This record gives sequence, structure tokens and C-alpha cells, in this order.
Amino acid sequence: MKLPNVRETIFSLKSYLSAITALYLAYSIGLPRPFWAMTTAYVVAQPWSGAVRSKALYRLTGTFFGSAATVYMVPRLSNSPVVMTAAMVLWVGACLYLSVLDRTPRSYLFMLAGYTAAMIGFPSVTDPSLVFDTALARVEEISLGIVCATLVHSIVLPRGLAPALTLQLDKAVRDARNWMHDTLSGQTAEQKDRDRRVLANDITQLRLLSTHVPFDTSNLRWTSGAVRAMQDQIASLTPTVSAVEDRMRALQAGGQPLPEAVSALLRDISEWINAGALATHEAAVRLRAAVTRHTPSIDSRSTWRDALLASLMARLRELIDTYDECLALRREIRAGLQGAPLRSPRSKRSPKTVLHRDQGMALLSALAAGVAISACCAFWIGTAWSNGATAALMAAIFSCFFASQDNPVPGIMQFLTYTVYSIPLSALYLLGIMPAIHSFEMLALAMLPTAFVLGIFIARPATAGKAMAMLFGFLGTMALQDTNTADVVSFIDTQVAQCMGVATAAIIAAIFRTVSADWSARRIQAANWKELEMLASSPRTPSRHTYAARMLDRIGLLQPRLALAKRPDDVVAADALKDLRVGRDITELQRARRHLPMAEPTIKPVLDSLASFFRARSAWQVGMKTPEFLAQIDRALSSVAAAPQGAAARDRAVVALVGIRRAFFPDAPDYQPAHPTLEGQAS
Repeated sequence: MKLPNVRETIFSLKSYLSAITALYLAYSIGLPRPFWAMTTAYVVAQPWSGAVRSKALYRLTGTFFGSAATVYMVPRLSNSPVVMTAAMVLWVGACLYLSVLDRTPRSYLFMLAGYTAAMIGFPSVTDPSLVFDTALARVEEISLGIVCATLVHSIVLPRGLAPALTLQLDKAVRDARNWMHDTLSGQTAEQKDRDRRVLANDITQLRLLSTHVPFDTSNLRWTSGAVRAMQDQIASLTPTVSAVEDRMRALQAGGQPLPEAVSALLRDISEWINAGALATHEAAVRLRAAVTRHTPSIDSRSTWRDALLASLMARLRELIDTYDECLALRREIRAGLQGAPLRSPRSKRSPKTVLHRDQGMALLSALAAGVAISACCAFWIGTAWSNGATAALMAAIFSCFFASQDNPVPGIMQFLTYTVYSIPLSALYLLGIMPAIHSFEMLALAMLPTAFVLGIFIARPATAGKAMAMLFGFLGTMALQDTNTADVVSFIDTQVAQCMGVATAAIIAAIFRTVSADWSARRIQAANWKELEMLASSPRTPSRHTYAARMLDRIGLLQPRLALAKRPDDVVAADALKDLRVGRDITELQRARRHLPMAEPTIKPVLDSLASFFRARSAWQVGMKTPEFLAQIDRALSSVAAAPQGAAARDRAVVALVGIRRAFFPDAPDYQPAHPTLEGQAS
């Protein structure tokens, strides 16, 4: 066993201090279940004070709504067990559905609202007249645990989120820098793919971690707008770098070299990027000016190579602008942590708008929870088991805990295993130590060794789940002391009910809820195609930042699943990256078409064909890349190129059409201009 370090020791002592304080206050106030307050204090405990505060708020809110639902349902339905079970299943299922859809820490609110109703409602069925008192007591006990944990973790040596978040920000910028450098310097495809996968995971982790920023105890909470803006900028780098890579490959096809001036420009950009934090805004301005000088003018006589070069220059300009803005935002966040005023107010976009949602998996999770609860309730009603309520509520809790996983069975079984391991410890305390304790001070000292050791393991990510399972089993059994049922028969009956409820949740999850990593990856890819179809057919101009962030989030979700799936290559991830580029081009084309009325008759057919293609793909049909589709792209490109020069929309449309042509027809013959030059005809 590795000895605990200072952070683990402090976390364990703070968690115990908050838990034992909650237990003392619960006893002093005369609450019926004081150990619920202690358990809640451990549930809320997190290494960072901001995470404790946010989780506390969500848990308190969810507990309130779950208790209110119970108070409404139980008195009205307690005389009809079947209807009562159906109502509880519907409530838990609906809450779990919303929880799985919201992949941020806010999902905890919905999950708590669901299983809190089960925790209060099922034990209250035998005496529904007391359901309000029971619900009120549970809210008081849970609130007490939340308040104690929040105060202790916020006041006693608080650990702010700033170091972890800024480290993750710097890692994301560094990984983006590595990918850009490897792309501009022509590194191998394997290295660039590895860089891209790392960056995708960075962005997803950063978005989930930053949800706690507004609750942090340091100055970091005042920079939440800048943090969100920086996340958007880093996400938007992905399609840009991928497009730069594709245009460079196209320009060098057939052994053709890049123009010397362009090669020199790429080296200058790579050096500026590699400078990291030392990269200056003045250098970015000079590089943008150089990109503008090397951008060819596009007209009806321009060749395909000219269009490719113009597209490359446009994407390089975006790369410079975006990376420069990332560096500026990072400097702003650093200054904000030191108390300096922010450069400008940031938008209040919520992270919920950019994360992937899988409604099918959410419905499947709700179904599995409903079946598990129904099975336990059927056994409870059929046998008139006095402890059947415990089995039903445990099935509800553990169906919710692991619902976001592709295969929740291993997690549930691990929890069951370590709950069983906690039985001897629980028996020792409940039947051997507790009868000899006659004061709260003795109780606190007796529980300190066990709570301290388990707190150390909770602080370690690798053992947190196992230690939390043992702690739940231990404290759940100690709650028998609150109900004056601390005897061998009640102990065994409670342990059997707990294990039965958890095992039922695992069995039902194995039957209804478990999916393979390959199947999950295919669903994520289908979601990409569905959104691309909506982008192409939308009458409104979509937000490119929102789309890029959501698509990158899906790439981040794909990577661990592809590692588990039986695939010999990374084709799905490569397709997802191409989809990301196409989505960016579609949004640019949608934005530009409204300013190019003369080109609208040729742009709309391209968008319609894209919508049809992705509609077929999302239905798992083969999308047809027909010669007519290629001809539509070429006609639109010719029409846009012939538009009056100087309009920004015209340049955006050219770049977008070049990208779409490269994505769907990379090996097609070169585009032929409508009015070729004599030199072009001779060649």
C-alpha cells in the first residue's frame, strides 16, 4: 500500500471533519436518521472546493424535488401497490433520462431527484400518513450533510480549481500546438492522428471540468466567460488544422512542390506557434499580412490549383487568428487569477449546447431502471417481505449511478463486491463496538480509523469507487443504530436486501442496457451525419462554434470506444474528422449564400445534395457521390468565382466549396474554370 501524501491526508481529514460535524448536529437536533447526514457529507466531498459547492447545490436541489414528488405520490397511491410502483418507475425513469442527456455535473440534479423519491417513497408505503415527516427529515439530514461538507471544504485549507483547470488549459494549448507544428512541418500521418486524438480528449475533459468554475473559491470564478471563450477557440482549431493538412496534401499531389514563398510562410508560422507563451500578437499581425500577400485573386479564369492555394491561405489566416486569440485569452485568465479586470465581458453560452446527447441510450437507461425497480417491487409485493423496500430503493440507486456507461455491469458488480467486503467491518462495528459506546466522543474516535483510511482511498482516482462502495455499505449499516434495529436478524436481513437490489440492477442492466463499444461508436457517427443533414437543410445560419465543439466532443467520445472495439484501423475517427471539416464548410456556405444572390441558384443544389447524402448515411444507407453532385459543386464554384471581387462572402464561399469538393471527390479531375486562360488551355 502506498503511503498517503499530504493532499490525500488533508482531504480525508476534512471529509471526516465535515461528516462527524454533520453527525453531531443531527444527533443534537434530534433528527431520526443522523447517519444519513454523515453519508451525505462523504457523497458531496470532492478534492476541489468549487466541485464540492456545485455538487452540493445540485444534490440539494435534486433532493428537494425528489422529496416533493414523494409527498405528492405516496398518500394518493399507497393503497394500490401496482399503481404506486408504476408511478415511481415513471418518475425515476424520467429523471434518469434527463440525467443521461445532460453530460455535465448538472446531471446529478436529475439523478438525485429520481432516486431520492425511491429512497423516501418505498419505505413510507407501510405508513403513508408519515410521508411528509419522513421527507422533511430526509431533506433536513441531507441538507445538514451538504452544508457541513461545503463549509469545511470551502474554509479549511480550500483547494481551488484554478491549478487543475489552468493545467488542463495549458495542456490543451500545448497539444494543439504540437498538432499544428506536425501538420505544417509534414510529419507522418500516425503522429498527426495521435496529436488529434489527444486534443479531442483534452477539450472534452476541459469542458466537463470547467462546469465547476462559477462555484470556485478563488478568482477563477470571475474568468468563467474567458474560459468558455478559450474552449470555443481551441475547438475551432480542429477543423482549421485538418483543412490545412488536406489542402497541403492536395497541392503536393503527384510530387508537386509547394511554392517556395508558401513553404517559407509555413516555416514562419510553425516557428511562431512553437514559441508558445512567447508568441507575440505583433508577430501574428505580420504573419496575417504575409498570408494576405500570398493569397491569389480568384476569378472566372482561376485554376483549381489557384483555388486550392486560396483555400489554404484562408485556413492559415484562421489558424493564426484563432491561436492568437487563444494566447490572448490565456493571458487574460492568468491576469484574472491575480485580480486584474477582464478585457471584455464574455458571452454566457452554456456548455449544455455543445455536448453530444444520445436520446436512445437515455431511453434505454430509463427502461432498465424501470424494469429493475419493477422486479424488486414484484418480489416485495408477492412475498410481503418486510425489507423489500430496501431492495427496491437499492435497485433504483444503482440503476442510476452507472447509467452513463456503455456497459454498467462491471461498475455495479464492483460496487456489489466491495459492499459485500464491507459486511464483516459493518458487523464488527454494529454488533461489537457500538454496544460498548456511551458517548458521542467515543463514537467519533471509534469511527476515525476506518473513515480516515477509506478517505485516503477515496482521494485516489484508481480506488475511489471501491472505497466509496465500502463506505456506503459501512455507513448504511450503521444507520440501523438510528432505528433501534441493531441486532443480528435485522443486520442479515438488511444486507440481503441491499445485495439483492444491487444484483437485480446488474442483471437487468446486462439484459437491457449493455451495449458494445462498436455499437456505441456507430451511434455517435450516425449522430454526426444527422446533424450535418440538418446543417445543410437549415433555412437559418448555424453557429460554427457550437457545431465544431459538439463534433469535437463526439470525436472525444469515439476514441475510447474505438480502442475497445474490434477495429483494425481508425477509419471511423478519420471519417468523423472529415465530417467536422464538412460541417465547417457547410456553415460557411450557409453564411455566404445570403450575400451572393447571383450565386444562390447554384449554391442551393449543392446544399440539397449534401442534405440528401447525409440523410441517407444517418439511416445507414449508402450515400451516393454521383457525377451530378460533382458537377453541381463545380458549377457553384464557377458561379461564385465569377461574382464581383472584394466581398468577404464570396471568398468564404470559394473556400467552403473547395473544402466540400476535396472531402467528397479527393481523386476527381481538377476543376476547370469557366473562362480558362490561353496558358491553361495550352497546358
